[in-house]
Amino acid sequence: MKLAFVMLEPKVPENIGAAARALCTMGFAELWLVNTRQHLEAPARWVAHGSQHVLDKARCFDSLDEVRAACDLMIGTSAKPRHGRADWHEPKPLLSVLASKGQAVAQAALVFGREDRGLSNEELALCDLLTGIPMQVTYPSLNLSQAVMLYAYELQGLHQVAEAVSGVDAESQSGQALQRRLTELLAGTNLEGDAKVEQWLSERLPLLSERDIGFAHRLCRALADTKAL
Repeated sequence: MKLAFVMLEPKVPENIGAAARALCTMGFAELWLVNTRQHLEAPARWVAHGSQHVLDKARCFDSLDEVRAACDLMIGTSAKPRHGRADWHEPKPLLSVLASKGQAVAQAALVFGREDRGLSNEELALCDLLTGIPMQVTYPSLNLSQAVMLYAYELQGLHQVAEAVSGVDAESQSGQALQRRLTELLAGTNLEGDAKVEQWLSERLPLLSERDIGFAHRLCRALADTKAL
C-alpha cells in the first residue's frame, strides 16, 4: 500500500515545508496538494530543509474529487464531534486498519483540511474513513504541520507491512472493486436505493481486512453465477 498525505488548500507556505520535512523524516515521500501552489514559495523551501525533493515531487490536484478518483481508500481528518459516523479512528488504531488491507488497497490518501476550518461536512462525506487526534482541550487545535508529523510518526509501521506483502492482484481484489460488484448485485433488487444499505456499505466496507475483502469477492462471484442461471 502506498500512502499519500494530502493537504487541502493550505495557505501558509511554512506549513507545507514543515509537512514535507516531517514526511521525509518518517520515510514517506508522497505529498499531494489540492488547489494551492504555496509549495513553490521560498518560505516553504526554507522550512523543508533537507526535504525539498518532497516538494519538488508533490502531486497537485484542482479538487478533492480528483484525489478521490486517484486513490482506492480516502481517509479524512476530523474532530470527533463534527460528524455522526462510526468509522472514526485515532492514529494508532488507524495503523491497524490500514495494515490489515494488504494489497487490497494499492493507494490510500490521508486528507488534512485547511488551517482555519479543516474539512467541510461535504468533503468528509467523500471519505471512506475518518480519523482524529484526541486532545485534552478542544482549543487551541493542533497546527496543520504538527498534525501531519503526528500521523507520519504513528503510521510509519506501514513501511514494514508494504515490504512483507506480495503476490496479490490488487486491482481485481480491491475494496473499490468489491463495492462496484456489490452495487451491480443489488441492481434490480428491493435493496437498490435503500439509504440504510448504502450507508452500511460506505461505512463498513472500508473496515474490511484483505482476507475479508477476498472472501467477499468470492461470495459476490458465487452470487453472480447463481443470478445468471
